[in-house]
Amino acid sequence: MAQETPIVKVELRDKLGTKYARRLRKNGRLPATVYGKENKPVSVSMDEKEILTHLHSGSHVMELDNGDGSPATVLVKDLQFGYLGDNLIHVDFARVDLQQIVRVMIRLQFVGQPIAASETGAILEIPRPEIEIECMVKDIPSSITINLTDVEEIFTIGDLELPDGIKATLDPDRHIAHVTFVKEEVEEVKEVIEGEEETPEVISEVAEEGTTEEPEPTNEGDSE
Repeated sequence: MAQETPIVKVELRDKLGTKYARRLRKNGRLPATVYGKENKPVSVSMDEKEILTHLHSGSHVMELDNGDGSPATVLVKDLQFGYLGDNLIHVDFARVDLQQIVRVMIRLQFVGQPIAASETGAILEIPRPEIEIECMVKDIPSSITINLTDVEEIFTIGDLELPDGIKATLDPDRHIAHVTFVKEEVEEVKEVIEGEEETPEVISEVAEEGTTEEPEPTNEGDSE
């Protein structure tokens, strides 16, 4: 295995539904369902803190032990969150074989920054903080580390150095990280503003034509 497979103690659930699931979560238990091609879905529950610890550490494969002496090797299939999106309320697992080839999303961990990122107006963007890979269950890594220190401006899927037996499913030209520049945009805005300041003020010809002068006083009152 690419990492040690955690063993999670589970209990079978004989009561289903929202009411009972809510009661489980209130008592620190997380409801889950285990799916399999040759087996009917099995409803279980597990310690919430324990499963969250494994998920946060990047574990994708686990051994679920319900005490019958035959732990099930499973892959995390889906995570369901509450309506606010900040609390895990249910987990779906799929039974797998260690030699089975699967596709999973793996998070990327970045160290360093591209050379161009130190230039004025440069911004490092990471459009893909995780990628989909294909490999055997036994080879699934918890994460993939990417060193951007020697990268000029762009790091693509094709630049990844993956272990043997692991391949990315996306096009090699897709960007994982790149540097963009805002300097030119700022200069263009500055030029527009300066151009507006230099525009001469135009006096309306209509206003000039409508201007009237006061009549000069007459000398009639001064005649003898």
